[in-house]
Amino acid sequence: MDPLTIEDITILPGRNRKGMTENFSSLTICPGDTISIVGPTGSGKSALINDIEIFAHRDTVTGRTVLVNGEPAPEEFVRDPAKKPVALITQNTKCLADMTAGDFLKMHVRSRKIEDEKIVERTIALANEFTGEKILPEVRMTSLSGGQTRSLMVADAIMISNAPIILLDEIENAGIFKEKVIECLKTHHKALIFVTHDPVVSLLSAKRIVMKNGAVERILEPGEEERDALAEIIRMDRTLCRLRELIRAGEIIRSVNPA
Repeated sequence: MDPLTIEDITILPGRNRKGMTENFSSLTICPGDTISIVGPTGSGKSALINDIEIFAHRDTVTGRTVLVNGEPAPEEFVRDPAKKPVALITQNTKCLADMTAGDFLKMHVRSRKIEDEKIVERTIALANEFTGEKILPEVRMTSLSGGQTRSLMVADAIMISNAPIILLDEIENAGIFKEKVIECLKTHHKALIFVTHDPVVSLLSAKRIVMKNGAVERILEPGEEERDALAEIIRMDRTLCRLRELIRAGEIIRSVNPA
């Protein structure tokens, strides 16, 4: 099965830390869906996306099962990194390879047997849409900032891995333009699953999975109910971003609404 043939993945419930069955019957995720996973620290958010990434089959501490197109995932999806249809990018993603960004991407292109000569150039160009710190092909991977690294990994997942399912674990605080990332992933018809504490990211998602005590507590689909709140929160978030950049530039802040 080719990753591009994935029509959906389905999560079947496991159990919470007290051994009780989770409070949902099943959750189906399709390419193009945007889902945020929210809850306090230690509520099981990262464990849920880890179950998705490894296509759990009642073999993790949560007891969940993750199906592909209604069936257990093919073995190559689990064992072969070159065929894995899931890209997991975390806040702590680091690259230990002492090579240039261009060479790093070329190595990945070769491993995927991709013959498109321009794909590395396009991947770096896309990454630069996600970060204010320009990434050059000749810069060494170990010299990239956290925001540059995450931006490059997201672009790689879209362009080279072409993963239909992308898991982002609290990367909104890692120097990337979160709205641009979400917009781009929707355009490329990727299933996007965020672990987040960010209200903007949460409200931009079509569904919210609320975690508690290591388990899914609720699944919310607010729809148009939150439209006005989202518009106001985005306005406030942009103001905070402008203030942050002015402070970094050494400016004196004389207004909470800088032009």
